Amino acid sequence: MAGHTTTFFLLLVLLGASLADASQEDQLRKFILSKSEKRLASRARNANTPEGPDSWADASSFSHLPTRCPSPPVGAKAADKITALPGQPPRVNFDQYSGYVTVSEKYGRELFYYFVEAPYEAASKPLLLWLNGGPGCSSLGYGAMTELGPFRVNPDGKTLSGNKHAWNNLANVIFLESPAGVGFSHASNNPNNNNNVGDPRTAEDAFLFLLHWLERFPEYKGRDFYIAGESYGGHYVPQLATVIEYMNELYGGTLINLRGILVGNPYLDNYKNDEGSLEFLWNHGVISDEGWANIRENCTFTPKDDWQCFVASRKPRTGNIDLHNIYAPICLKSKRDGTYHSSGYLAGYDPCIDHYVLAYLNNGEVQQALHARANTSWTACSLDLDYNDGPVSMVLTIRKLVKRGLSVWLYSGDMDDVCPITATRYSVKDLNLPITKPWRPWYTPDSEVGGYVQQYKGGFTFASVRGAGHLVPSYQPKRALVLLYSFLKGVLPPADIPN
Repeated sequence: MAGHTTTFFLLLVLLGASLADASQEDQLRKFILSKSEKRLASRARNANTPEGPDSWADASSFSHLPTRCPSPPVGAKAADKITALPGQPPRVNFDQYSGYVTVSEKYGRELFYYFVEAPYEAASKPLLLWLNGGPGCSSLGYGAMTELGPFRVNPDGKTLSGNKHAWNNLANVIFLESPAGVGFSHASNNPNNNNNVGDPRTAEDAFLFLLHWLERFPEYKGRDFYIAGESYGGHYVPQLATVIEYMNELYGGTLINLRGILVGNPYLDNYKNDEGSLEFLWNHGVISDEGWANIRENCTFTPKDDWQCFVASRKPRTGNIDLHNIYAPICLKSKRDGTYHSSGYLAGYDPCIDHYVLAYLNNGEVQQALHARANTSWTACSLDLDYNDGPVSMVLTIRKLVKRGLSVWLYSGDMDDVCPITATRYSVKDLNLPITKPWRPWYTPDSEVGGYVQQYKGGFTFASVRGAGHLVPSYQPKRALVLLYSFLKGVLPPADIPN
């Protein structure tokens, strides 16, 4: 027992150094390390006790949730309408809204949203909810301002430019800052309640948000609805879908007309993600053959792994690369004047955009235009969020959603090591679904191979996006939009070079 205790304290020292140096971009890796800490602590307490069965929630977990919400205050929707965002480009031809939705009157939890309608035929287009991961990272700062929203923040941190590949070309899109405490969202009036955050409450709060939001925007009731996200959205998205499916059954009708889910570079399985990440680095020449052999010798990527595996897997040095896209340029800070600049050039991508977004969303005029609380110190990720462990694997949850007939698509940018395509493939294999349409290339309208795709029984679809990192719409916006179009239409992306 003494040996296990010493091992655990050594782990704490190593983790402490890692977390102290972590940037906002490292939120998921910090979460993964914290889960490793908890697993090893459990083994230190009782090395002979295996981990218990994996569980998240069952249908009875949601029976306390309401199926109806009170009508919103008169004029709530009109009050949320954005006249214009500071620095937005001219001739914006779609409506924007933002504001707070209370999901817990008792504790004062309020989720902040940003909603953009389609510029053309919005009334006939579906409704899509976007959730970034972390856990604890902002869908406004990342999804809306960095990836798939209608605007990108310019290097001056004050003005916006248009994104011609924005997803609101195809759908009316809600960006939700979730869980409570992330971005502009308000966690609780009771500090003691802020510690009880994890997958179940995040899913329940998101469901309550949707019920209230649909009362505020009744024209969207019954509209085809989709949930999309990335990273730890591999938990958020299928879990919210599960709550909606159960509550529709409890209601005996359709509270929310959920048609499908789409998740990019998803974090699905603790152990498979560890294995897939290290295998990806080895496959791309970042880890040596000897280093990989040492990892394989000491790691089983199961609950049996202990300190020897931890040391072997953390020994390789990756150098100063961006693990979200191992071939992308990185953001450098000038020692002369403190400004930021890219280490290289990648068409359409600026690795320093996080700094521009931070400056923009902390501008008082921007916060006023967004109807956010005045003088809020906005951050891209809630670094002090004490997020409780979720299930080890989401495979069972996804399999159930496929069995229920929901359209379920996963996609992976093939340059990401945080939630790499290798890890997603392991989880897809664990679904144990027969292949109906084998792996093949898919094409963009300009005759490029956009990636590869395979379909399975029940319509489950797995696709890669070629040349993309963790934030697929940032690195490959055109390819991401082609994939979204195919998902919404329920057809696989084009198999042939366009004429």
